[in-house]
Amino acid sequence: MTALMAAAARAAHLIVDEEPHIFRDTLAYRLLGERAETLVGFHRAHGTEPVLAGARTAAVTRSRYTEDRLTEAIGRGIGQYVILGAGLDSFAYRSPYAGKIRVFEVDHPDTQGWKRALLTASGIPAPPSLRFVPADMEEQFDRLAYGGLDPSRPAFVSWLGVTMYLTRGAVERTLAWLGRLAPGTELVVEYLLPEALWDAAGREYAEHVRAAAAGFGEPWVTFFAPEEMSALLERHGFEVIEQARQREAIDAALWHRSDSLSACDLSVFAHARVRRDPAAGGGA
Repeated sequence: MTALMAAAARAAHLIVDEEPHIFRDTLAYRLLGERAETLVGFHRAHGTEPVLAGARTAAVTRSRYTEDRLTEAIGRGIGQYVILGAGLDSFAYRSPYAGKIRVFEVDHPDTQGWKRALLTASGIPAPPSLRFVPADMEEQFDRLAYGGLDPSRPAFVSWLGVTMYLTRGAVERTLAWLGRLAPGTELVVEYLLPEALWDAAGREYAEHVRAAAAGFGEPWVTFFAPEEMSALLERHGFEVIEQARQREAIDAALWHRSDSLSACDLSVFAHARVRRDPAAGGGA
């Protein structure tokens, strides 16, 4: 359900919100299939309400920040993209970069099977550069090695809207595995701040969304302060490039808006890189 809500928010952004659009997911509406009009219709009818506006802000900001960092990484020669907890992410089916790199969508087998059925029903073909990797990140994460990922070459990894639903142990195990990928591998991971660090807008949004997620059987269970996430990343072989909250994650001009979208303090995007072996020629 949370994957549906995120896709609906991305689709609704192009319909409900004014220019400048923060992110253009031109396939999200089609991926929603027969539920598209109902889900997007909520945004059409009630789009200025803080919870729905907050959902759109969160969905498009995380996508814009991540794909901007990915574009930069591709420019530096990275040719592998791993999407952890891919949900209804549409990068592999719409981006002009998708055909230039190998894309690995990692998700729970049930969720992945559901997505593939939606793709078929929507007439959206999977490109030859895409690999589906079924995995439960609470229990197994070594399947990328069998999905064709080249561990000797750097990759770009996105991990958005997932860590809050996992145990802290699962987050640590995943970071430990990622930290053993090739030096120069980059990661963008989104995490939720502890409640004491939410601002008023973040608190209002969280009060509704946290209860709804729990009702769907997907409760928020794990939170990190920025210094905790930095320490965790460094412990598992990463150097932190930056940590960005919503307001800092995109160009400031995109916040000069006439619609109901506005930034809040609730989640943070950490951008990090697997450290290079000092013996092999210095830092990254």
